[in-house]
Amino acid sequence: MSPFEHGEVFVLDDGGEVDLDLGNYERFLDINLSKDNNLTTGKIYSQVLEAERRGDYLGKTVQVIPHITDAIQDWIEDVAKRPADGSEETPDACIIELGGTVGDIESSPYVEALRQFQFRVGRENVTFVHVSLVPVLGPVGEQKTKPTQHTVKELRGLGISPDILVCRSSAPLNEETRNKLAAFCHVKPEAVMSTHDVPNIYHVPLMLQEQGLCDILSVDCSATSLLKDWKEMAHHLDTLTEEVHIAMVGKYTDLSDAYLSVIKSLQHAAMAVDRKLVIDWIEASHLEEDWDKSEREEAWKHLRGADGVLVPGGFGDRGIEGKILAAHHARTNNVPYLGICLGLQIATIEFCRNVLGMTGANSTEFEDNPEHAAVVFMPEISKTHLGGTMRLGSRPTLWQHEGSTIRELYGLGESVDERHRHRYEVNPDLIERIEEAGFVFVGKDESGQRCEIFELNDHPYYVGVQFHPEFKSRPGRPSPPFLGLLKAASGQL
Repeated sequence: MSPFEHGEVFVLDDGGEVDLDLGNYERFLDINLSKDNNLTTGKIYSQVLEAERRGDYLGKTVQVIPHITDAIQDWIEDVAKRPADGSEETPDACIIELGGTVGDIESSPYVEALRQFQFRVGRENVTFVHVSLVPVLGPVGEQKTKPTQHTVKELRGLGISPDILVCRSSAPLNEETRNKLAAFCHVKPEAVMSTHDVPNIYHVPLMLQEQGLCDILSVDCSATSLLKDWKEMAHHLDTLTEEVHIAMVGKYTDLSDAYLSVIKSLQHAAMAVDRKLVIDWIEASHLEEDWDKSEREEAWKHLRGADGVLVPGGFGDRGIEGKILAAHHARTNNVPYLGICLGLQIATIEFCRNVLGMTGANSTEFEDNPEHAAVVFMPEISKTHLGGTMRLGSRPTLWQHEGSTIRELYGLGESVDERHRHRYEVNPDLIERIEEAGFVFVGKDESGQRCEIFELNDHPYYVGVQFHPEFKSRPGRPSPPFLGLLKAASGQL
């Protein structure tokens, strides 16, 4: 999936490649979801076509209604009843997000399925929450309700009447706006929620709770310390003033959603070290010698001024030489460095070229027959079918050495489980030679052949991981590789 169209691809424990929204749910709810929690039109149509081929419909004409809509409802009921996150208990409630805009042709089967679903399970067991924009126009700050009125009218015309309105706006809803929306949208005034601009996103659950959302949903929030801890975290983030600058050297820097989980992981780690995070975005190509002089100088200014350097995952050869230059800068100037997936491979290539003297060292992803293949295609991966054929999902990484910095950050245990998404690996034939020079692979897969984590000796923090630790980072429980980077960048490691 193109990062420019979809943002990042979020990877689940079971290898599911899903929309970045699933990542938001995992982080906010602190649960691990499965690929079945992500329902797409492709999955539904494949399921219905397979059922027709088996003869389940006894030769009847297969139609959107009832066959597609029934399949959607069956899927929702099945997943909603499954124990989540390793628990043996059936969930008390299931959140269903229907993305897009009311009236989109792509979502019409789902709207109809949800209309039917309220009668299937009983209207008293379903709450419809409609999220809408309330723009604030002009210097007087007038709040316009027409967009919400029209979307609710269209939604009701499709058979769904919202119980709660969540109104996104730059300023808190005033009483007049709230009452007007309640009158025209057929909801109670107390069910019109204001989600206005706040200093950080962690204030939003608190904002909704203060407006009585828990009471409307008949959920008792008073007995848990979770909201108290969450409130402390939200206000703590507001008070941070001392900055730490992290240079993010990537390929898709024009669209921050392409690195959403990386950004969130940096934020989690920055909170843990009491620093205000500043990300200096650097387009990797701008570091290269043949780039425009003024843009190149600006990119190098940001890189040299950063407290730490992060090279995230990616695909393709654009900007590769710039990323190698960034890794070289971090290694030779004792600047904390974290390489994720491709970032590990970049650091390996740079080390082979400049320390081991392997001129022309490269990855077979970027060059068919490099003079020295530092990174190679994994033998078990298909070269003809690229979709869904990568090494995906949560896999164990076994520690190979005692006393490494990254191992201490992870804590006790002989292994760690992290999520993967890659086709290439460090060339196993070069591992011994690379390690002899001080570039130590402290974590490997179960076979002991595939390199998962490296750490450079005699450096404040120069670490690379083949997996994607950003997918398991949580507020209040930052991912260890990111925590190490922020600790080193702020002088606390």
